Amino acid sequence: MKVVIVGFGRVGMRVARILQSEGHEVVIVEADAAKVDRAREEGFRAVAGDGGDEAVLEEAGLDDADAVGGLTGDLNTNFSACVVGDAHDCRTVLRVDEDFTEELYDRYAGDVDEIVYPERFGAAGAKTALLGGDFNVIADLTENLSISCVQIPAESPVVGRRVIEVELPGEARIYAHGRDREPMTIPLPQTTFEAGDSVAVMADPAVVPEVREALRGEVAA
Repeated sequence: MKVVIVGFGRVGMRVARILQSEGHEVVIVEADAAKVDRAREEGFRAVAGDGGDEAVLEEAGLDDADAVGGLTGDLNTNFSACVVGDAHDCRTVLRVDEDFTEELYDRYAGDVDEIVYPERFGAAGAKTALLGGDFNVIADLTENLSISCVQIPAESPVVGRRVIEVELPGEARIYAHGRDREPMTIPLPQTTFEAGDSVAVMADPAVVPEVREALRGEVAA
């Protein structure tokens, strides 16, 4: 696939590296000259300019791109890039931050293919969203990490709490979430847990039992 990534900061850089390592064609669009230079030093084709500008995106080769990721730290730039990408029949992925609310979700979700929150689930998930896959990206994880699925019971201490508020043992991360009998997706930071929800957690195998206990409200024997 050919993917245009807007933003070569921490998130965009990591996603670009993963895609490039897997043989995909990656073009970077970046307004910061120093970051443009860094992208080129790493072997990427990089276009300098505003990632929300259609002319800049067309210079990056949007006409034959398969996907566009707005992965800067600025929501407006990211959304503008996605709107332009959609007009060019590209898959669109919008990066948001921890202040993104359900109200904002309702405003933006209908205009993009995926909304991602990289601070919570990492570059592997953003890459998967760009490629249009599901969230089964265990192959992207190191041998020291695993994914465990947990169903949230009514007595769980996380019921009624938002994703962003939940801290898990051993730096475990909530990777995907689904309501009862609904497909799992990457949750928004403001998503509130309900009894019966399913949660996929990425963690070191050694702390998985503690993580499951924390989510279920169990006490270790």
